[in-house]
Amino acid sequence: MMYDIDLVVIGGGPAGLMAANTATEAGAEVLLLERDGHLGGQLVKQTHKFFGSEKQHASVRGIDISTMLGDRLDSFGERATVWKNATAIGFYEDGVITVDHDGIYKKVKPKRVVVATGASEKFLSFPNNDLPGIYGAGAVQTMMNVYGIRPGHRVLMIGAGNIGLIVSYQLMQAGVSVAAIVEGLPQIGGYAVHAGKVRRAGVPILTSHTILRADGKESVERATIARIDRTWNAIPGTEKTIECDVICISVGLTPLAELLWQAGCEMRYIPSLGGSVPLRNNCLETTVKGVYVAGDVTGIEEASAAMVEGHLAGLEAAASLGFKGDRYSEERKDCMEQLAALRSGPTAEKIRTGLACAECL
Repeated sequence: MMYDIDLVVIGGGPAGLMAANTATEAGAEVLLLERDGHLGGQLVKQTHKFFGSEKQHASVRGIDISTMLGDRLDSFGERATVWKNATAIGFYEDGVITVDHDGIYKKVKPKRVVVATGASEKFLSFPNNDLPGIYGAGAVQTMMNVYGIRPGHRVLMIGAGNIGLIVSYQLMQAGVSVAAIVEGLPQIGGYAVHAGKVRRAGVPILTSHTILRADGKESVERATIARIDRTWNAIPGTEKTIECDVICISVGLTPLAELLWQAGCEMRYIPSLGGSVPLRNNCLETTVKGVYVAGDVTGIEEASAAMVEGHLAGLEAAASLGFKGDRYSEERKDCMEQLAALRSGPTAEKIRTGLACAECL
């Protein structure tokens, strides 16, 4: 059976939920595909309160934002269909998307598509990095915040970006000791407010350091770290052993763009955005007509930016189908202003540079 629909949104995280809500509210019939058994993506792991403005749900916890967006989508009734446990497994040149939905093979032929597939975690290569007890930060968040399971008793965190700092604080809230946070760069990559919280709790943040190896008989028991020079080589004599039963890797994300490659979108490798990303115009439409993108698949940013991009992509996809309400211009302008504000300041310079490289006319 072939399912015909106005718009398919691939990914039920912050960007996908916003795109689906916006397009459905505009009048389009929308099908949202989510490979997990729940909506929200990274939001369901985020127990901390958001920054930003009221429009970006400031002071609301990520898990509550997920619930609000999911409830709003439900309120549209039959105009919005959600398939959970639905993995998009193919995106073909004739516009057909194949889906594994609860073990059933389905085909969908949408008029427009918003790809909001998010990102996957990067990992590190070091001796014994396959020992039990070595996780990505996302896995640790899932264990704690979704399933209520402590990953261990004493954690070594690798990476001092926002995710590494936030997960470290969440670990301490769960009663887990954080031995140290190790960061290869000479300065932390996350916000000072997050770093301040963990430092005040007595956790050292060791910049210009890296992990050399993990050791243990059946699982992680200790890790060896060392200071590194400007060429990222370990400085002899600076090695240090840290006892721990968990090593948490938080060294960045890379866009999950496989479907865009298969769809024939023109891609470009932009390190500052996390990897290969699709070229897109200011409507977030790719080089394949009718295929829009939003969220981390366009470049790694915060969830607030992903939601605003989702709003914009849903708005533009619906408008291209003729669902263009009286507030279209106002909403579009508002999205652009929000994104500009979120990407302002010196800390977002690499994002701005990367996005400029991803623009197409």
